Amino acid sequence: MRTHLCFHGIGVPRREREPGEAHYWVAEDLLLRVLDLLPGRDDVDLSFDDGNRSDVDIALPALAERGLTATFFALAGRLQDPDSLDPEALVRLRAAGMRIGTHGWAHIPWRGLEPGEAQRELIDARAALERAGGTTIRHAALPLGRYDRALLQRLRATGYERVFTSDRMPAVERAWLSPRYSVTATDSVESVRGILAHRAGPGDAVRLGKAVLKRLR
Repeated sequence: MRTHLCFHGIGVPRREREPGEAHYWVAEDLLLRVLDLLPGRDDVDLSFDDGNRSDVDIALPALAERGLTATFFALAGRLQDPDSLDPEALVRLRAAGMRIGTHGWAHIPWRGLEPGEAQRELIDARAALERAGGTTIRHAALPLGRYDRALLQRLRATGYERVFTSDRMPAVERAWLSPRYSVTATDSVESVRGILAHRAGPGDAVRLGKAVLKRLR
């Protein structure tokens, strides 16, 4: 089993682009202290969603100092946003040994997309990010963590080799659909330690049941 930790913004957002976005930003000190827990562990994967500029300004140097790597799920629709990852930043991440994935175009839920929206979010966004970063993208992270059976079928048909959720469970090694734990503003080093030292309990059965329902509905 593996633990996938997911971060979003680091520091304080200059502006909230969506209601409640600040909840998903963590203090730089918390990021650094969490990263300090990870060298030498081979059962933890890191990712950063939403393509915030803090990924390259803050997270990248911190990862490099500790010999860690991560996947950065960027947004194609924000490549020209000064607060977000631009093409130059994507190239810098790649040059440092990081991986680039897609988080879509406009940070909208992918569940229930109309055909034109699906084309933009699942296909056009990936192509734009590949051109911007000079790389091939095989992994996607679900915006807002929402999915159902129809969406998963679409993603398989589109050729994604791996898709990441926000279901807060340990992940099966190399599973096509992989849950992650989002680290948020309410977390602490102690709460993340608890995630890393996961012990099975009743909550796991509840979360697994919800995930199964999402796949079947």
